[in-house]
Amino acid sequence: MAQLIHDTFTDAKLNYEIVVVDDNSPDLTLNVAQSLQSIFGKDHIKIVSRKAKLGLGSAYSAGLKASSGQRIILMDADLSHHPKFIPEMIAMMDSTTKKVDIVSGTRYSRGGGVAGWDTYRKLTSCGANFLAKFLLATGGASDLTGSFRLYERHALEQILPQVKQKGYAFQMEIIVRAHKSGMKIGDVPITFVDRIYGESKLGANEIVMYLKGLLQLFFTT
Repeated sequence: MAQLIHDTFTDAKLNYEIVVVDDNSPDLTLNVAQSLQSIFGKDHIKIVSRKAKLGLGSAYSAGLKASSGQRIILMDADLSHHPKFIPEMIAMMDSTTKKVDIVSGTRYSRGGGVAGWDTYRKLTSCGANFLAKFLLATGGASDLTGSFRLYERHALEQILPQVKQKGYAFQMEIIVRAHKSGMKIGDVPITFVDRIYGESKLGANEIVMYLKGLLQLFFTT
């Protein structure tokens, strides 16, 4: 993934840094990050090492604090999110015709999609997304549970302290809070590819947590 990011940004003549937040992961994430740092340099690979798992929101905040850029990309590092879509996301944010604060990589608009999911996973994801769009004010965003997004730094700094949900509802709440704050959200179609290694965390507990979060946001925002 680091090589793909390096090639993408080099070809586009853009500067970049990758911030890796490791919560003492047993899969040797820290060792891999340190190896990448030795290859690409400390200017391009920054590591935040923490002693225990403190949650996704906390990891985002730690990564944001360690970063120096005025624009922040959040993405999965398991190749589910391909860096080739990033230049188009940047181009949308650069556009003077429609100024946006957040660009969301979407699976659910024309040109977007998923690869490697079975029917159950597709129906679950589409159903969760439909319910969220039906019940919540989202500013027209088409993918509320995806995490591949480009943010203006000020937007992320403003929204993150407000977010209380966990799991898949976390991403949804970011969009809801952003819209409520008057921020503009754009979409760029992407193809999400299911991870090659490891297993998805989607199970009954995650679905119940998502539904609870959805209802909480419906009644409180």
